[in-house]
Amino acid sequence: MKLNIVTPRTGLVWVRTGLRTYFRQPLALTGLFFMYTTVVLLLAIVPGIGVVAGGMLVPAATLGLMAATAEAEKGRFPLPSVLLSAFRVGRQRLRAMLVLGAIYAAGSLLATGLATLLAGSSAPPPADGQAMALDAATGLALLFHLPLFVVFWHAPALVHWHGISPTKSLFFSAVAVLRNLGAHLLFAAGWITLFLVAGSVFGVLGAAVGGASGVQAMVLPLALVLASMFSSSIYFTFRDCFQADADEAAGDANPTEPAAPGQ
Repeated sequence: MKLNIVTPRTGLVWVRTGLRTYFRQPLALTGLFFMYTTVVLLLAIVPGIGVVAGGMLVPAATLGLMAATAEAEKGRFPLPSVLLSAFRVGRQRLRAMLVLGAIYAAGSLLATGLATLLAGSSAPPPADGQAMALDAATGLALLFHLPLFVVFWHAPALVHWHGISPTKSLFFSAVAVLRNLGAHLLFAAGWITLFLVAGSVFGVLGAAVGGASGVQAMVLPLALVLASMFSSSIYFTFRDCFQADADEAAGDANPTEPAAPGQ
C-alpha cells in the first residue's frame, strides 16, 4: 500500500464523481444510508449503552457505504448485505474494525463531553441564553470532532481493504489527509456549498408553498438525499489517495477492492 499525492482540484473531482455514481443507483444508495441512520437512531434510545454502540458502528458503517459506492460504480445494484462488509471478512480484520469502533466511540464521547463542559461553564443565564448555550456546545463538539474525523477518514478502508492495524490505519489516514489537504479542503468546500445552495433553494420553495411546515417537508427529505450523495463520494477520496502494491492486489480477493487511482 502506498500513498498517492493528488492535486487540490481532485477534491472537486471527488464531489463530481460521487454525484455521478449516486445517480447510477439513487434509490439503493439513499435506502442504505437511511437504514444506517435508522439503526443508529434506534440504538441511541437504548439507555446506557445506546450512544456507545452507535459510535462503535460508525467505522464499520462508513466502510459498508463505501463498499456500496464501489458496487454502484461498477454498475451493480448494492444490496443491503453490503452494509455488513466489515463483518464478513477474516477474524483479524473484523477484530481490527471493532477496535476502531471502540476508539471512535471513546473519542466522540470525550469530544462531546468536553464541549458540553466548556459550553456549560461559560453559558449565559438560562432565561435568555439556553439556545445560545446549545449552539455553543454543538459548535465546540464539532470543532473537537475535527481531529477525530481526520484520523478516521480513511482508517476503516485501510483496515478492511489493506489489512492495516487499527493504530497504523489512524496514523496513515491522518498523513493522507494532511498530505492531500488541499484536495480534502476543496472536497469539503464543494459539499458545504452544495448543502447551502440546495437548502436555500428548497427552503424558499417550501416556504412559498406551505410556510414553516412546507420548509420542513422540503428540507428533511433533502437532507437525507444530500447526506446519501455525500456518503457516496467518500469512497473516491480513499481510492485516489491510496494504491495497493502489486503483490497485495494479487493476493486480495475482495470483490469491492478499490481500483488504482485514475486522475
